Amino acid sequence: MATSTTRLMTFAEFQEIPDPPGGYYELHHGELIQVAFPDLPHGEIQHRLLLLLSAAAADSGVVRIEMPYRPEPEHEAWRADVVYVSKTRWNPQGRCFFGAPDLVIEVLSPSNRAEDLLEQKDLCLENGSREFWVVNGKRRHVEVFTPGGRTATYKSGQEIPLMFGGSLTVDAIFPQS
Repeated sequence: MATSTTRLMTFAEFQEIPDPPGGYYELHHGELIQVAFPDLPHGEIQHRLLLLLSAAAADSGVVRIEMPYRPEPEHEAWRADVVYVSKTRWNPQGRCFFGAPDLVIEVLSPSNRAEDLLEQKDLCLENGSREFWVVNGKRRHVEVFTPGGRTATYKSGQEIPLMFGGSLTVDAIFPQS
């Protein structure tokens, strides 16, 4: 019986592929993954987080949305909804940030699969992220994961302590309904 093997795509090969209309590609374990651009409600939450975290972080680091990063040196290229990278680690080179950002935030959308989020969370926390957040707009809460396996869920009326100091009110993240 013959078996076939699939060759993993390298990061160099990945960089040569143009993004598809209406979205972009990511590279997960050497496999090309097509991702659609976020919808308006998703983008609104990203924008709010960008403004809130940028103000809170001040000059301690940078906050970006839709930032490509490489949590491992080969066969990986992901994009996060929102990130924070400390000033000491911020060293952009080329098209992607090398390593996992200090804080990675994913805003849930209909296209998210639980399995993919779990994989991304583990990959980030194992490769330099200090926190990984999952923001749920429907339930209006935020789950915060840390490398030590701790998880905390923050809901309306609560504040999320920020790794660089200060806190963020959960209600400020979500548009008023």
